[in-house]
Amino acid sequence: MPNLPETIIFEIIGIIAFAISGAILGIRKHFDILGIIILGVITAVGGGALRDIILGINPPMMFQNPFYTIIAFLTSCITFWVLLISTSKLNKNKRFFADLVNFFDAIGLGIFAVTGTNTAILNGHVENIFLCVFVGTITAIGGGMMRDILAGKVPFVLYKDVYATAAIVGALLYYLLHMTFNLSWFISSSTAILITIIIRLLASFFGLRLPRLPKIEVNDKE
Repeated sequence: MPNLPETIIFEIIGIIAFAISGAILGIRKHFDILGIIILGVITAVGGGALRDIILGINPPMMFQNPFYTIIAFLTSCITFWVLLISTSKLNKNKRFFADLVNFFDAIGLGIFAVTGTNTAILNGHVENIFLCVFVGTITAIGGGMMRDILAGKVPFVLYKDVYATAAIVGALLYYLLHMTFNLSWFISSSTAILITIIIRLLASFFGLRLPRLPKIEVNDKE
């Protein structure tokens, strides 16, 4: 099992990454500072809240210990003020900021796929691989889904380049490496996080998507 400082460091990095991605999206949507903070915080801690609800942790840890919520709040504020002084660049380089959201989103996705799976294991569900992987996936994609809904977008998970799939791979890989092959927590988690990030970024860069049906035109007058 991991040492507490190691998990805290990983989770702080994930919180910061997700908060930045949420705040940047809020800025691109021209939200005010409160809306930007809400989007950043919900992106960072929303998945963890869903994880705790599934695992029966009541109230969710974000309310028992607001440490990560405070970090998400501060990160969102800093992101707002940093980008406030580069508004002209934001308007001229919309693609760059979209890529920035994807980059930080990929980092958060990888970290929380692992930490969510590990939380399920630590809560006594080590024999239930389906539950562990499911919880890891929900932890990774839950905050992003809430972010997209609040921003008036179709959630990434429903259409975006291998998004939930990357989280599933990361959660499953961590479980197998750590619990089945008995590799150390650091090696298992680092490998799973890195693979998840690579899958997500490569899918985004090359526009890879899961199979889908061609668009069907519907005549509403019929």
